[in-house]
Amino acid sequence: MFRGKTFKDFLIRPQKSVIISRRKGVDLSLPLSSNITLQLPIVGANMDTVSGPKSAKAAAMEGGIVFLPRNCSIKKQAGWVREVKRQHAFVVDNPVSVEKDMTIEEAKEIIDKHKQEGLRISGLLVEQSKNSNKLSGILTDRDIKYGLSHKNNNMRKVSDFMTSFKDGRLITATPGINIEDAEKIMLESRKEKLPLVDEVGNIKGLITMRDITTFKNKPYSNRDKKGRLRVGAAIGARGDYLERAEELIKEGVDCILIDIAHFDSEVGHSAAVEFRKKFPDTELVCGNMATSKAVERALELGININAVKIGIGPGRGCRTRLETNFGVPQLQAIREAYLVIRRAQLTGMTNYNVPIIADGGINYKGGIALSLLCGASSVMLGSMLAGTREAPGILYKDPKTKQLMKIYRGMTSPEAVIDSHDDEGEALDALETPAEGQSVPVQYTGPMEDLLKEIRGVLASAVSYAGEETLANAREKISQNPERYIVPLSEASKHESFDR
Repeated sequence: MFRGKTFKDFLIRPQKSVIISRRKGVDLSLPLSSNITLQLPIVGANMDTVSGPKSAKAAAMEGGIVFLPRNCSIKKQAGWVREVKRQHAFVVDNPVSVEKDMTIEEAKEIIDKHKQEGLRISGLLVEQSKNSNKLSGILTDRDIKYGLSHKNNNMRKVSDFMTSFKDGRLITATPGINIEDAEKIMLESRKEKLPLVDEVGNIKGLITMRDITTFKNKPYSNRDKKGRLRVGAAIGARGDYLERAEELIKEGVDCILIDIAHFDSEVGHSAAVEFRKKFPDTELVCGNMATSKAVERALELGININAVKIGIGPGRGCRTRLETNFGVPQLQAIREAYLVIRRAQLTGMTNYNVPIIADGGINYKGGIALSLLCGASSVMLGSMLAGTREAPGILYKDPKTKQLMKIYRGMTSPEAVIDSHDDEGEALDALETPAEGQSVPVQYTGPMEDLLKEIRGVLASAVSYAGEETLANAREKISQNPERYIVPLSEASKHESFDR
């Protein structure tokens, strides 16, 4: 039924709806991987014009996730992970601190330095002495502004302006406090910040009212057990890929993607085996693949792969099919992977219980629903997210149409290849291979939050049309018996359905 077919070859037969209101929080949760669930099954592609720290935060706040690209230094990619994990967390694990004997000017310089690195800090915890980790007080941005308001104050010490721990004016709490109790303490004490200390005064974290408010206002946000936003990151399959993985894991990355154009290879398999030897507990996604045999061979490695990424050549930024004529229509590829995993599950092979990330080929929102209802557990988007405000691509005005546009490029496009090599000679060597990626303009679409809310609404409608109350139930029903629900289209019906 699906051989040689893709998204616009089918419609889904509507069922009797059981949902009273599509606006009342339809459950759209599906697994990204074995141990991570997305409240919105949307994944930002690991491309440098799609996913960066800003888009990572925006996606996670709406229940999705992105994979940060690897065509940069290890230090830079690890810094992006650190930035995402620190922002909007319920508890800041390692709050920035200063010593009480520092000058107020030096404290201001520390805040400015972190601001340049993308971290918003509105206050500093104060240690009794350097690296003592003993809480002495708290210095807010208001304290710093006051301290710098008079010319002669800038060399005075932090201790002259901070709220002191010893005199009882500073309110603290113990580690492990829940969000409700923390909010109650802060409201009653009229404090914006709540340091966490143990019984002997060691600093164990910081809670801010701003992050509590954000946490409560985003019930679908994708967070880890510590209340931090989730983020994934890509690594390669050769060279320093294990060193890169180690640094990303140190910064708290939630999921690692082994990013190789053709994972069904000795290089891909070897990289996955070596990764799992060194990092037995880290969530691992392997891709890309496009056939049932590729999925079988990956899972038969026996190394606890937590998700597979499916798709070779369907995306706008990819030229693999044009250059080599190799690939599988994306919906067929999804079904092949799904059927391998489904058959294994039915025979009790638990190591085959692996979610599918469908990567590429989505150029209209209905394709997201069809991907999921035919067997994917999440959908990776590239060009659709590249036009958003938070995506790292270049924003410009088209001289002819006067519309705002952004550049979206495949990671094997000549431009991306050049940017990923510091050495000009290495870049020229890499460019000797015909480019399997390209750069294309995409229209600027505004905040990512708005787009993801639209997609949430689309998927809620899909659940309603499928006659179910949750996306997981709709997926299970349709993916297990597609002949009953999927309608193949003639050329005339394709025209009727999609040409507008």
